[in-house]
Amino acid sequence: MAHWLRDKLFEGPTFDGTVRRSRHYWLWSCSAGFVFMILLAVLFHGCEQRQLIRPTPQMDADTQFWVRVLLAGHVTECSLEAPAALNVLQGGLGPTIQATGYMLEPTDRPIKVTLSNGRFMLGDTLLPGTQIVLSPQSPFVFTLNGDTFRGKLQLVADVQEQTFDVVNLVPLEPYLAGVVGEEMPNYWEPEALKTQAIAARTYCLYVKNRFGVGRNWDVSRTQANQVYGGIRAESSPVWNAVNATSGRIVVSPGQSTGSRFGPDVLDRAVFPAYYSSVCGGHTANSEDIFGESYATLKGVACPYCKDVAKLGMFYWPMAQFDRATVTKQLVQRYPKLDALGEIQNITVLAQQDYGEYSRVTRIKLTGVTGKTDTIRAEDLRLAIDSSGRKIKSMICHIVPWGDGWAFLSGRGWGHGAGMCQCGAEGMARSGSKVEEILQYYYPGCEVASLY
Repeated sequence: MAHWLRDKLFEGPTFDGTVRRSRHYWLWSCSAGFVFMILLAVLFHGCEQRQLIRPTPQMDADTQFWVRVLLAGHVTECSLEAPAALNVLQGGLGPTIQATGYMLEPTDRPIKVTLSNGRFMLGDTLLPGTQIVLSPQSPFVFTLNGDTFRGKLQLVADVQEQTFDVVNLVPLEPYLAGVVGEEMPNYWEPEALKTQAIAARTYCLYVKNRFGVGRNWDVSRTQANQVYGGIRAESSPVWNAVNATSGRIVVSPGQSTGSRFGPDVLDRAVFPAYYSSVCGGHTANSEDIFGESYATLKGVACPYCKDVAKLGMFYWPMAQFDRATVTKQLVQRYPKLDALGEIQNITVLAQQDYGEYSRVTRIKLTGVTGKTDTIRAEDLRLAIDSSGRKIKSMICHIVPWGDGWAFLSGRGWGHGAGMCQCGAEGMARSGSKVEEILQYYYPGCEVASLY
């Protein structure tokens, strides 16, 4: 078959008018083409291995607008690579940081980081102090356990436990470039990506200012805060969205100054700009979900997400859990519930009614001991199913089923407070701009600038 196809492809007039010349020409062309393809493969393979990374911007920015991201907590070892030399410093961000005189050469293979009597070992090199910052030279990146991040790397030892925290010190905008692409598909509408960038920037600053003061880090890299993938999450559409909205956040009504914020204004103005994948048709009041009330986090009808979300995300199938599993998961997360013994009944105490469906907001638990306790429905959901992939939301019915419970007629994915991401994409597809989307999902908010 191959010979027949070869002859048919090259039959016909050639430079000398013969078919024989055509066959020789075919052989030469295939040989040359084969060699050329091998050379291309080698060339591109080499390029892939030596991919150039654009230098990290804002490395000289005010440390007020840097973010400390917990990459790994309470670990005993990790692996580190760096394409450029690393300066070794003691301390953290700001004026407390001190040079040690150490510099580590670039690495082309992973180096193991461990603790030895409370001091850090990088391979065979013993470093001073229990709090170390590794500051890469240009392009200001490092690779931790196979993932590449921008900025600096901080190691904080817990001498008693002989473990350490691994923290990424990174300017705000490069941090967001590693968040937006993880939290929203990068092929979505530019206006949706810009909206996501502003919401993520606002949420980050809120958590940083409220919780970061009392710990070694501001936000985690997981969905406990917002997912951060570092350089792997970056793309041109994501960087375009981050750059187009640089420094822009949403603030409470009447707090927009149009100029750079100081720390006191951030404390007053910035609210937790929550967002979730699919609200299921109506967003939730933050007070019912998280126990805190904000004028900008009141629930609104959302007719936009249904046409964007995948079917299994808007409507989801029944999820079942037996009594033993429910009890174990609840007690593990909330030890006080151990006093109830095995959970016997789950009763809905409160719900938000949206007409043809409702969101459960408060639950009563009754145990075999006869004791009872109450819990927010969202806390129940994440205690029983920490992944959130089975009980996707609390817009559902909870009914006894066998030796446990079933969660039926579910719709939506996530807690539902704040911006509906699929809804934002739906609005963007219909022509809505960033400010319109933000003001819809955060009623009464104002867009302001940090810089």
